Amino acid sequence: MLEWIAISRTQHVNKRFWSRQGYFFSAEYHLAPILLEELARLVPHYVLGFIYQNEGYHPVAVLGFNECNLYLHRDGRWLGDYVPASLREYPFTLAKAETNKKVFCIERQHLTDDLSAEPLFGEKGNLANQVEQTLSFLKQSECNRHLTTAACQVLSEAGLIEPWPLQLSWVDKQASLHMQGLHCINQQALNQLGEGTLADLHRRGALPLAYAQLFSMSQVIQLTERVKFHAQEQAKQSKLENDIDLFYEDGDEFKF
Repeated sequence: MLEWIAISRTQHVNKRFWSRQGYFFSAEYHLAPILLEELARLVPHYVLGFIYQNEGYHPVAVLGFNECNLYLHRDGRWLGDYVPASLREYPFTLAKAETNKKVFCIERQHLTDDLSAEPLFGEKGNLANQVEQTLSFLKQSECNRHLTTAACQVLSEAGLIEPWPLQLSWVDKQASLHMQGLHCINQQALNQLGEGTLADLHRRGALPLAYAQLFSMSQVIQLTERVKFHAQEQAKQSKLENDIDLFYEDGDEFKF
């Protein structure tokens, strides 16, 4: 479980941090929060949907099933041309404090005294350049997150979001995977909206989100192909381990 530590100039001025190496931290992520700003980059690569959380709907990219990230290679590489912004922020985030204000935080395991790591602060006590750039990116994301949440609320109020029990099936192995709790746009209800309502949805940023979700549903095939890819990779790894074991059979006995 991730543990976030609020960055303090008085407490951490001499601290350093380990940069993110790959995306191992997301191994159990099967969903990733997304933003309006990145919709065009997401649609070609991800299935998009909505989840109901904290009394409202939020858009997400589907990464896998059963707490398994199908976009993650076992060596930490991301298996895709675009990584959702919410994952590129790591090991930093803006977390809600007890005062309900957002504070700049770092994941505890990345905070260190090791001099070979990256500095958090510069010589003058200001955030180091790389850290300052990350904070700026987080602030931009936070602003867009408010717009994204508002767009979801508009879609919900218009009665356009409905449950979507996503299921993947493939004939060759007669297997299937199911995901509960996901929602999608009701295309029939969307098509029946009047011009005034459609114009209002567009003005408030909700219409692009609705169409992006609908268009992304054609990417379900990507999830199926990724399931097959990981199965093949696992089979290769198992074969390699079995082949290596052959070299060590009875290896502790020095005899012919």
